Amino acid sequence: MKRFLIAVLAMAVIGVVAENGLGQRNPREMAKISVGSKTISVEYGRPSLKGRSVAELLEQLKPGDFWRLGADKSTTFSTTADLQFGDVTVPNGQYSLWAGRQADNSWKLVFNKQHGQWGTQHDASQDLASVPLEETKASNSAEMVTISLTKEGAAWGIAIQWGDMKLRASFKVK
Repeated sequence: MKRFLIAVLAMAVIGVVAENGLGQRNPREMAKISVGSKTISVEYGRPSLKGRSVAELLEQLKPGDFWRLGADKSTTFSTTADLQFGDVTVPNGQYSLWAGRQADNSWKLVFNKQHGQWGTQHDASQDLASVPLEETKASNSAEMVTISLTKEGAAWGIAIQWGDMKLRASFKVK
């Protein structure tokens, strides 16, 4: 009986550690921006290049594949405002974020209604919307994945950088 109780206690401790993200291998970060009384944030894992190039890491992605925009637990995008990405509206709420590789090697930013899952578990049936991402070469290299939210004139933007690759999309707050 004593061994059984010890085993149950050990499993409970392991569950708490896993639930709290302590078992994750990469640091977590949050990008956050306020627009009046509204808030937009992105919470994500930050893998490192560790001497590799982003090109060699992402060459494994084939057209139609998705990158979780970070590491470990899925990247969570939260907004208390409706957002307008071109002609696509993303309603206020919480979503997981993904970058989808297209047949022409371009990228799209995908908002998925499921969030909080392990980052490799993309369920396309839960995709709410997708918007094109502009890819540019960054002037500096980022060792770790970095996601930022910015204001540029009348538009706001989300940027994802890893190594010298930078992906970007603009949006307006409704």
